[in-house]
Amino acid sequence: MPCVRTVLGLLAACGAIAFLGYCIYFDRSRRGDPAFKRRLREKRRAQQRKAEGRGAQLWDPAKNEKLQEFFLHEVRMGELWLSRGEHRMGVEHLSNALLVCGQPQELLKVFKHTLPPKVFEMLLHKIPLICQQFEADTNEQEYLEDDRD
Repeated sequence: MPCVRTVLGLLAACGAIAFLGYCIYFDRSRRGDPAFKRRLREKRRAQQRKAEGRGAQLWDPAKNEKLQEFFLHEVRMGELWLSRGEHRMGVEHLSNALLVCGQPQELLKVFKHTLPPKVFEMLLHKIPLICQQFEADTNEQEYLEDDRD
């Protein structure tokens, strides 16, 4: 009498082979379908158009000027709050400036040399929270843009 393990092993192997065969069959029929190729091309074109549209939005000079103004305003506000001794508010504004900065690593180096160590540590602890908030805002904005389409 054959061992139960052997029978189960053979059944598992047969199931895996059948599944693999089905995957190959499905892939060949999908790739051979002219409608699939047309849909794939349309999808790629739509993604390319969407990416080009976003690229144009990113390099809009008016938006860049506004970002620069916002960046400078946030740095000034952060310095003002820090000079008043309000470290938490100062870190909040400096973290906003860090978020919109084009070169955040360089800005962090400047902050490391100019800010008191305690304030710089507070800023470092704030960075992950800022990133999460930015990702959530970006996802929400993309969701709203997709709803309009």
